[in-house]
This record gives sequence, structure tokens and C-alpha cells, in this order.
Amino acid sequence: MNNSPAFSICVYCGSRNGISPIYTQVAQEVGHWIGSHQGQLVYGGGENGLMGLVAKSTMEAGGRVVGIIPTALQTKEKPRIACDELHVVDTMHERKQMMAERADVFIALPGGIGTFEEFFEIWTWRQLGYHDKPIGLLNTEGYYDGLLAFAKSSVEQGFLSDAQMSLIKTASQASELLRTLVQDAGFSPQTVAAGL
Repeated sequence: MNNSPAFSICVYCGSRNGISPIYTQVAQEVGHWIGSHQGQLVYGGGENGLMGLVAKSTMEAGGRVVGIIPTALQTKEKPRIACDELHVVDTMHERKQMMAERADVFIALPGGIGTFEEFFEIWTWRQLGYHDKPIGLLNTEGYYDGLLAFAKSSVEQGFLSDAQMSLIKTASQASELLRTLVQDAGFSPQTVAAGL
């Protein structure tokens, strides 16, 4: 893989695997899709859980991996030394800022509180106009059904708008959502037609 990836995708996901093998399969599928389309993964830099699987699968498929991890999390999340670039930063704020700057699109896979926080922050930044990059929520096996139902309720109660909801794309199939996001970011269909 050369040093000029076709596009760069920031993936937010769990540092655990979750109880269903479907979650690990989807993480591997996402990584394989990124790598086989000559893309670059930007992620939190960890070796554990879905994070590590996405990174490993991206590299195995020929993609480039950029990991960004705060100093304080190096023991908890075990950095993936095999990244093409591994940046150790001082704070979570620096980590998230660098991830946002290095990505063309964002996608959240199943995960815990850290994934939720990152997803909501990048969504907030989008609606405030801090960036105009596509954002996706991969609703594997209905994992995010409850969250989406809550968001719909917030629209009904007047705290969220339909316009804000339209800033995120959701799908249950990884390849479908990834292709949509990358094309929405302005990359040609030819760029993402290769591979899967």
C-alpha cells in the first residue's frame, strides 16, 4: 500500500468484543472493506476488542492504519504497535481532534460509553458547522435500535430536529453504509467499486 490512501475513515467502536460473534465479524468486515478499497483507517489505537479487529483486518486487506491513543490509556487499551502511524497524545481531547482532522468520514460500530461519546461529539460538531464530513451509525443486529428510538422521541418532544437527524446515515449492512459515506464525502463510485 502506498502512502496516499484513496480515502480515510474514522471508526469508533468497542475496546471489547461484545457477546455476539456477529460484532467481531462486522468489525472484520469493516476493516477488510477499508483495506480492499485502498483506504485508511483512523481509530483509537488500541489492540483490544473490536478496535483491534478493525485495525488488523484493514492491514491484512492492504489498507493503512493510523492509531491515536492518549498516554493515560496505554496500559488499559494496549496500543497496537503494528499501526502504520501510532500517535501517543496527552489528552482525550487531542486524540479526538486528531482523529477528526485525519478522517474524511466517520462511522460508529457497536461499542460502549466511549463509542457513544465520540459519536455524539462528532455529530454535535457537524450540526454546529465545525465540519461537514459524513457520519454513519452501523446498526448491527439492531444494536442501536434503542438509541435511534430515543432520538426519534427527542424529535417528537422538540429537542432534536429532523434536520439534525438527517446528518447521520444508518444501515445494518457494513458495505452498504461504508460505500454511501465514502461517496457522500465526494469520492467517485469508481474509487469504491473495487474490492468488496
